[in-house]
Amino acid sequence: MTGITTRSMPLLVVENRAFGNRSFCAINEGLGKVMRFGGNDAEVLARLAWLRDEFGPLLGKALRASAVALNPLIARGLAMGDEMHQRNVACTSLLLRSLAPTLARVGNAHSLEKAFAFIAGNDQFFLNVAMAMGKSILDPARGIEGSSVVTAMARNGTDFGIRVAGRGDEWFTAPVEMPKGLYFPGFSAADANPDIGDSAILEAIGLGAFSMAAAPAVAGFIGAGGFADALAYTRAMSELTVGQNNTWAIPALEFRGVPIGIDVRRVVETGIQPAINTGIAHRRAGVGQVGAGVARAPLACFEKALRALDRP
Repeated sequence: MTGITTRSMPLLVVENRAFGNRSFCAINEGLGKVMRFGGNDAEVLARLAWLRDEFGPLLGKALRASAVALNPLIARGLAMGDEMHQRNVACTSLLLRSLAPTLARVGNAHSLEKAFAFIAGNDQFFLNVAMAMGKSILDPARGIEGSSVVTAMARNGTDFGIRVAGRGDEWFTAPVEMPKGLYFPGFSAADANPDIGDSAILEAIGLGAFSMAAAPAVAGFIGAGGFADALAYTRAMSELTVGQNNTWAIPALEFRGVPIGIDVRRVVETGIQPAINTGIAHRRAGVGQVGAGVARAPLACFEKALRALDRP
């Protein structure tokens, strides 16, 4: 659940126009046998070549001709049942709807058929867009003196790390935990890798598990319970943040904004570990995703960050 970025690989670019910074992410390859799950056979390499040679240039032409505003798209996705981490059905559909006219203008029939089929057949296509957006939102907060707001969360299968605004680019790490969830047929917890991936950037901006109340269907998919449990997750995560983003409203909570700005002080004070909606990878490279669940950020990361913030 990481992957390799080469100089020839097309990247999605998200621009934070309020602050002028940009963030980047590779194009989501889909589910199953893909590079980010360790796949590297002829099928995987052929898809990467197609993304490089055909799909990437086509998508680039379309986006340069007509950029997509993500704030309103996220707001609509939340109202349609997405939380943007494990459920991106609505936002992927909305993005395709937004891109289709421009893609049709800049592409040919053959390239369009494959491009539309690729996006429409990958419910998680929007995930990588959302990840780049999350980083573009949080990067401008790095270096705010004294701020205890988390600006990044990531895990590599061994360690979990966070960055905090008041400590710039410094990482605070602790051993990563195992996710808990549901497994695809034929797999069990014995097959699971410890929590891994960069997509926890979404929880850092109030999406994913922090917005589970907007996507109750996800709760069942990841083994987190039902509708009441989805509401409880969002309410609990609200205890950890400095505020809410009213641009992104959750209908099931009387259109309250998503909780945003994880505060290390509140995490340590409450003892509540931030929740992360996540895919579960097989512990052996190349097998792919074997389930989905909820992981928890280890408290030790936040305790280390808080001690560092309190140092002169």
